[in-house]
Amino acid sequence: MPALPLVITSGEPAGIGPDLVIGLAARGQLGDSVVIGDPDVLTERARQLGLPLHLSESTLTTDRSGKTPGLRLHPVHFPRPVTAGRLDAGNAATVLEMLDIAVDGCLDGRFAGLVTAPVHKGIINEAGVAFTGHTEYIAKRCGDVRPVMMLTADRLRVALATTHCPLKEVSARITGELLIEVLTILNDELRRRFGIEAPRILVCGLNPHAGENGHLGTEEIDTIIPALETLRARGLHLTGPLPADTLFTPATLEQADAVLAMYHDQGLPVLKHIGFGHAINVTLGLGIIRTSVDHGTALDLAGSGEAHDGSLRAAIKLATEMTT
Repeated sequence: MPALPLVITSGEPAGIGPDLVIGLAARGQLGDSVVIGDPDVLTERARQLGLPLHLSESTLTTDRSGKTPGLRLHPVHFPRPVTAGRLDAGNAATVLEMLDIAVDGCLDGRFAGLVTAPVHKGIINEAGVAFTGHTEYIAKRCGDVRPVMMLTADRLRVALATTHCPLKEVSARITGELLIEVLTILNDELRRRFGIEAPRILVCGLNPHAGENGHLGTEEIDTIIPALETLRARGLHLTGPLPADTLFTPATLEQADAVLAMYHDQGLPVLKHIGFGHAINVTLGLGIIRTSVDHGTALDLAGSGEAHDGSLRAAIKLATEMTT
């Protein structure tokens, strides 16, 4: 168990983030962690879910009776009333405040790592804040570093060269400089955080059939192959560029510790197909540990008792392992 606690942000208050942390608290599965959230929201949601909840700023697990589950809370307060399933742009600033508190606490050594429940990108943007996602927001808070988004499920790890951007912009964003930086971070973090001495990384091509020798696109020839050759000369174990439609087969994946996909929907549908509900989002390159769930706010499930907490449990478990 890490010497310092993890910090968990409870996410969009109208979504299932509060449900998930309440459910884990009820079963004593929050581990050594501090949750950032609104005590009134958590108390009302626990009532709605029919679950016991003991909020405390000093205890982690149970009261003296050993029967009342506990949750150690760093309180924030939403300015607008919160209703499960109903978004309110007036609460968006407090959602971001939770992230700021958590990231700053990791940076200044109060927390061992950060686990995030889902937020709603749309409502944050409607509140007037340009927000593309947790990954980019946290990276900026960490000093405008290059973040590398990686999801993991079972033995499969998929990192992304580009993250939350329109498909029409992907080709222009994939430069040799970007690939060298992303692959270097991925290789270094697999060694540092996951204990893999010499990571084997498979690299997707951008185009169908990895460009078919230039007949289906030239990004592989012009950009991807030169970047991989540069990194191989530095000792990285890279295979590719490979056609994405045949890379994600069991025989090929057995030869890899991670895959680098060129864009969001090239790699993540495969990973979520095999692992949705227990997959984990890990942000590399931040200088802090950050894991997250593999799903969104699920507004239709908030307050229903039907939300599944497998991904958050897995995210907490992985963050704990990464700190030890």
